[in-house]
Amino acid sequence: MDIFNQLVDTETFDKVHFMYEIVLILFAVKIAGHISKKLGQPAVMGELLIGVILGPSLLGWLEITPLIEELAEIGVILLMFLAGLETDIDEFKKTAYGSSLVAVNGVILPFIGGFLIGLLFDLSVTTSIFMGTLLVATSVSISVQTLRELGKMQSKEGVTILGAAVLDDVLGIIILSVVIGFAGGESGSVMDIVILVLKILTFFFLVVIVGRFVLPPLFKWGKRLLTTEVILTFGIVCALGFAFSAEMFGLAGIVGSYFAGLMLSLTKFNHELFEKVETISFSFFVPIFFVSIGLIANVAGINASNLLLIVALTIVAILTKLVGGAIGARIAGFSNRSSLGIGSGMIARGEVGLIVGTIGLSKGLISDELFTTTVVIVLATTLVTPPLLKLFFTDTKNGSKTVSK
Repeated sequence: MDIFNQLVDTETFDKVHFMYEIVLILFAVKIAGHISKKLGQPAVMGELLIGVILGPSLLGWLEITPLIEELAEIGVILLMFLAGLETDIDEFKKTAYGSSLVAVNGVILPFIGGFLIGLLFDLSVTTSIFMGTLLVATSVSISVQTLRELGKMQSKEGVTILGAAVLDDVLGIIILSVVIGFAGGESGSVMDIVILVLKILTFFFLVVIVGRFVLPPLFKWGKRLLTTEVILTFGIVCALGFAFSAEMFGLAGIVGSYFAGLMLSLTKFNHELFEKVETISFSFFVPIFFVSIGLIANVAGINASNLLLIVALTIVAILTKLVGGAIGARIAGFSNRSSLGIGSGMIARGEVGLIVGTIGLSKGLISDELFTTTVVIVLATTLVTPPLLKLFFTDTKNGSKTVSK
């Protein structure tokens, strides 16, 4: 260390250390994605695992920092913005019934499963209810990338997963608000829920109004500005602006960015936007998001005392979403294989699960140990999603993509 201090100005090193972190992340994530593809798995699988390898769980070369968190947040927002741009809105409307069934079943089963596991392990009723609420969360950002790699983003199954995820997020936020309200003994909690529902409905109303009547003329005007890359800039402004608005109205930012893309998919600028946003996203921001998921987890710090609880909750988290989503899809008329694929797409908890866990910790609904359990569940469900999607959306006989029935 003394030699290092003599050779390097440590003050300068501390100032520019973030450059080393970004270089390491971007280089490692592309190599890991390549290896994953060589092994027959989606690239995102390796990109997630490299975060675990480089993070505190194994090598300890990287740790989550405010800069990485913020860049990762932009990454997931742009990823969902691209998903919106890719979505066929006519197909989106057609799958509304199936998406609703998938979402509702994917909420009921995980909630009951998490609650019962909590009681089984002698957690309090309030904490058990919160564990059920935690398992309700869904983040399809990882599923979106996997579906894109498999060429299923615009399929009926892919659109159903996206539609179900939006409804799942709304239901999850409402359930979380109810749990926090009653756990805190707030007399106005029922009214708070009513206000929350009204805020959510207002948000979707404003999305349609702005998307239909404000964005098209805004982009036409921007096209005439005498400066460079106006359409790309306006697209990013919309993605971040809609994400910010969604957060202010009580929803996850990724819901806002997805609907920003969905509204812009109706304009003549959608193809130009998609190509340019895809380049900037997957060359910088999205890789940082994938790695950040692995960096958050420190599986090396798991205590043997709560290992059984972690295993039980993880199994329940995976199976209840898989089965719940599959049942809803099967009722909606999908084939068995497609139904299981749709259920698989709902498994990952991702950043939404982490947000719910953080809220529970801040409100005193779960302990620090249970928050660690939450992080492990998020990591496990996120890692299992890509290979399951590949399994159910690929014909194992000849490797071709399955066709919806």
